[in-house]
Amino acid sequence: MRNKRTTPRGGLAGRAALPVAALLGLVAATAVAVPEARAAAGSRVSAVQLAAAGRAAESADVAGSAWTVDPESGVLVIATDDTVSRTGLTALKRAAGGYGGAVRFERVDGSFRRLIAGGDAVHGGGFRCSLGFNVRAGRAYYFLTAGHCGQAATTWYTDPAQTRPLGTTTGFSFPYEDHALVRYSGSAARPGTVGRQDIRTAARARVGETVKRDGSTTGVRGGTVTGLGYTVNYGGGDIVRGLIRTDICAEPGDSGGPLYDGTKALGILSGGSGDCTEGGTTFFQPLPAALKAYGVSVY
Repeated sequence: MRNKRTTPRGGLAGRAALPVAALLGLVAATAVAVPEARAAAGSRVSAVQLAAAGRAAESADVAGSAWTVDPESGVLVIATDDTVSRTGLTALKRAAGGYGGAVRFERVDGSFRRLIAGGDAVHGGGFRCSLGFNVRAGRAYYFLTAGHCGQAATTWYTDPAQTRPLGTTTGFSFPYEDHALVRYSGSAARPGTVGRQDIRTAARARVGETVKRDGSTTGVRGGTVTGLGYTVNYGGGDIVRGLIRTDICAEPGDSGGPLYDGTKALGILSGGSGDCTEGGTTFFQPLPAALKAYGVSVY
């Protein structure tokens, strides 16, 4: 497992660094049931069993899988997308299925991918991402975006031709976490991140919470938080932990965009599946962890 929180050394060749991110044609995501192991009525699953089942799911290393403990049923839910073959599903069931009632499986149409490509659009390394939240540390001003975006580019611009500098990546974490910090250039304007919505504080998301997200590709979209603490395997060793899951759609270029509830900042878009025609599933890096990592605050 790689956990990168670094200051980039020179310019990263974005198209070489993120080959998967350049192939972001998404398909619709709708959760459908597949044969699953259910806990017997009245039975209890221990935290030890759940932790062991989660480690087993990760050890199977199946790209297109995501898992978390469902607080209502108390079992580990393992979701698999359309890219997971019969062989991959078998591997997951062999690894984690032995825990019986501690695990259940569900199928999600589409494919889990990072959504690098648009809050406001920011351009760098040949890619377009979305600006997440404006943050500050003392008199220094920054913005947050997705870590896989920070991995792709050192310098960011406001225009596709990359002639108007916006800021420089000063740190990023990807995989394991998915957030990056960009310091604004001295003369750069600091654009808004969520349209006209005033953001006053950072908060933790809640299951069932009604939320919105913003992105330069698809604009403002609304939906519901459907899960917390998801670990997502994007493939190629890119496994990200602790993500918020929602039923909000997103498309390429929305990566790094903000998730919020009114004046509360909640997260940064990491990836997902689907599109805004058919609907989708999306995953977000929780904002409090990103703020803590860099010692910054929203403003």
